[in-house]
Amino acid sequence: MRVLSAVVPIATFSLLACGVGVASATQPGSATTGSTTTTTGTAAASTAYDWGNVEIVGGGFVPAIIFNQSEPGLVYARTDIGGAYRLDPTTQRWVPLLDHVGWTDWSYSGVLSLATDPVDPDRVYVAAGTYTNSWDPNNGAILRSDDRGATWERTVLPFKVGGNMPGRGMGERLQIDPNDNAVLYYGAESGNGLWRSTDHGGTWAQVTTFPNAGNYVQDPSYDYTADNQGVTWVTFDPTTGATGQTTQTIYVGVADQDNPVYRSTDGGATWESVPGQPTGYLAHKGVIDHEGQQLYIATSDTGGPYDGAKGDVWRLDLTTDAWTQVSPVPSSSTDAGWGYSGLTIDRADPDTIMVTTQVAWWPDINIFRSTDRGETWTQIWEFAAYPERTQRYTQDISGAPWLTFGNEPAPPETSPKLGWMAESFEIDPFDSDRFYYGTGATVYGGTNLTDWDDGGTVDISVKAQGIEETAVLDLIAPPGAVELVSGLGDIGGFVHPDITEVPDAMYTQPYHGTVTSLDYAGLAPSTIVRVGQAVDGTVESHIGISTTGGSSWWAGQQPAGVTAAGTVAVGARVEADRVSPTTFYGYSAGTFYVSTDGGATFTASAAAGLPATGNVRFAAVPGEQGDVWLAGGTTTGAYGMWRSTDSGATFTRVDGVEEGDSIGFGKAAPGASYPAVYTSSKIDGVRGIFRSDDAGTTWVRINDDQHQWAWTGSTITGDPDVYGRVYVGTNGRGIVVGDPDVDGTDPTDPPTDPTDPTDPPTDPTPDTAPPSAPAGLTAGTPTATSVPLAWTASTDDVAVTGYDVYQGAVKIGSSPTTSYTVTGLTADTEYSFTVRAKDRAGNVSTPSAALTTRTATAPTTPVGSCTVAYSTNAWSTGFTGSLTMTNTSAAPLTSWNLAFAFPAGQTVTQGWSAIFTQTGSTVSVANQSWNGAVPAGGSVQVGFNGTHTGTNPAPTAFTLNGAGCTTG
Repeated sequence: MRVLSAVVPIATFSLLACGVGVASATQPGSATTGSTTTTTGTAAASTAYDWGNVEIVGGGFVPAIIFNQSEPGLVYARTDIGGAYRLDPTTQRWVPLLDHVGWTDWSYSGVLSLATDPVDPDRVYVAAGTYTNSWDPNNGAILRSDDRGATWERTVLPFKVGGNMPGRGMGERLQIDPNDNAVLYYGAESGNGLWRSTDHGGTWAQVTTFPNAGNYVQDPSYDYTADNQGVTWVTFDPTTGATGQTTQTIYVGVADQDNPVYRSTDGGATWESVPGQPTGYLAHKGVIDHEGQQLYIATSDTGGPYDGAKGDVWRLDLTTDAWTQVSPVPSSSTDAGWGYSGLTIDRADPDTIMVTTQVAWWPDINIFRSTDRGETWTQIWEFAAYPERTQRYTQDISGAPWLTFGNEPAPPETSPKLGWMAESFEIDPFDSDRFYYGTGATVYGGTNLTDWDDGGTVDISVKAQGIEETAVLDLIAPPGAVELVSGLGDIGGFVHPDITEVPDAMYTQPYHGTVTSLDYAGLAPSTIVRVGQAVDGTVESHIGISTTGGSSWWAGQQPAGVTAAGTVAVGARVEADRVSPTTFYGYSAGTFYVSTDGGATFTASAAAGLPATGNVRFAAVPGEQGDVWLAGGTTTGAYGMWRSTDSGATFTRVDGVEEGDSIGFGKAAPGASYPAVYTSSKIDGVRGIFRSDDAGTTWVRINDDQHQWAWTGSTITGDPDVYGRVYVGTNGRGIVVGDPDVDGTDPTDPPTDPTDPTDPPTDPTPDTAPPSAPAGLTAGTPTATSVPLAWTASTDDVAVTGYDVYQGAVKIGSSPTTSYTVTGLTADTEYSFTVRAKDRAGNVSTPSAALTTRTATAPTTPVGSCTVAYSTNAWSTGFTGSLTMTNTSAAPLTSWNLAFAFPAGQTVTQGWSAIFTQTGSTVSVANQSWNGAVPAGGSVQVGFNGTHTGTNPAPTAFTLNGAGCTTG
């Protein structure tokens, strides 16, 4: 996914009204909401929904495909901002694994590396985080699963992880020891070095003996490109270990053009720069042929993924330490114009290796294949009589026809292209014919790769089904034949007559690479307007207009001076109000504006208390004149949801909505006349996707904790023709669609008819009787942060299928049994809980009698006793320090804080594995959330960098939680 720059709003003009708002892929750190008078509402309940995706297929960068090396058919893919996926071997669709990532930890939908366990294939690990600069408020994390990604545990790292940073195609940085799968290594960015876990990823420590944290920086003048790309890949020689024993020989890639490859031959205890290695380039990939005892590396002059003009492929003989250049086109050749990546070995025939041109924007990437360990190569296309190409492949894009991008280029370019940003090409380790490769827009693959060797053609087709990776900027659902129209980053957007089918083409006439805003005419829904801009270059017009429901478009006339897209409104003539064709609304910096003359002039409303900053969204209600809802703000100012029923003259705050972030409308509930209201908001203390069927008086949460999709603040809309259906915009997981869970089907699955059409289906009497209310709700012994609950089973005329647990009026969890443990509570605090039973038909009981209980008082942090080992490695004005604290008391520590004083004015500049605070000469070192527990006799190691003024004596005394320690 490209980095999306801020969008400049356009001025008010004839067909496009109001440049006073911006539709862009704003990051949640700047997400929004607002405030003014108050209506009463009740707390949010919850209801069951089926969730899926509107079919686009792909739409973003897939930096890596990862095959498990011991179980056939087990394949994973990682994306830069859209999470990770596992391939379903039956359906051949990719299954999303990180949809549980929520609003506050949104950055864990970025994946920098993924590892699948060759010893225990149920285990999978993810290095999660999106940016290493100020754009990301969170440190990175290693996520671990022992059920193939169905559930996850998390270890937060003491530094950030950049799944969407430069260099993200190199790897894999996260690897599992193939002999002792409790051991993992992770290569970090930002100068944080190499890290190791010896307990299946539960805890991590820096490998302090690893000598090089990398030094390659793409461009220090820009925040996004100014970071050290770090330690880039790890690979093991499995022949140097035995089952259950640590592998001895490990190779590690580093973003250092002078020392790109390091090696340990003693299980990671010591390291050396590999003698005789090639220099001047970065090793994007390093892959070992353990049978032939060869290490291959693919290099480029930059970290990519957008650039790379030179590079080579090298082979290291592991028995002789001899390096051999085996480049298909050497960097010294006048024909060279790319770096290499996508390095893979055919594990069934290890003499066969393949590489890609990591990026070659013109005329196309190329793919090279060797069946003799790189001595000779053939390529998937080559020039015949220029500009014609001779191709060893066919390409089928029927799975995503829009991949032509609307282009009809002249030779030697083709449309579609083979790809770009091709950092990962992988051959199935159990099937030499099967392959996948990721690009900047999709996943391609095939099943007849060895036909290449016999002079045949390789059949390439789209293999990204299930991956939805677009950043969604705006959505509209006009009533009628068109189900949905989208505005997306990088690939423009689509008109979906059927959300279960992939559209044939993105927007053209005019072409918009990024569409920031959409609207349709309330009185003539087939009239649609979009505003957009190019990803690179210029566009014919920033305005596109259709009067045919999006089946055809033309370029609208834009005012002089417009340089970028903003937001848009359109009416039967010109309007934003859904009933009055001459009324428009605008908003900027806390002020709401109204036009009653078709957008010719705007007048500021006197309404006060609206949010002045943040990601503010507002929408007019279909069929209701003058009815406008506004959501937005920031946590440091006004944040919430407001409604006006007098065309913006006054606004009333919607009670219970603490943080409102998007607003949309859909078909009214049966028996109701007012449209259903949808929002991504925080209501009554719960963050989620909500629906109100009574104009905001009450709300029901319609998603759950397993379906959160990170940040969802950009756009939301209901379906005007299908009650309960909602479309949610995400920043990297595409367009999510939800329908009420009536019969257990996925809304994106085409309906099937299990009956013979000549046999009318039976019509059983529906089950409308709810279960009895749970009785006997009791609490077990509480801790400071949790309360175990238990109750007596309910009864039902069919079957009780589970129970929902409520804290106050907000559902906090579900259980299939008659017990549930509430976690995440505050110590010494009173809480009230109730439980409701539910049956197979979706009927819900009345609540149980309320149970009020109090959490335990937080335990006193044990003082403990300890020994501290302190060591440094110093140079002229700086040093790296290491502290090892051993708990010598008989009791375990639940948290710890070491304190000491520097004797000579030293200063800590950076620390890891702990929280460092310095005041004057006094330094406090507190545990991270993941290493606070230290058993009796156990140790914890932390490190830091510091400066000194010429002398660097060690501290003479240390305290642990206020008590003195022994130094050793």
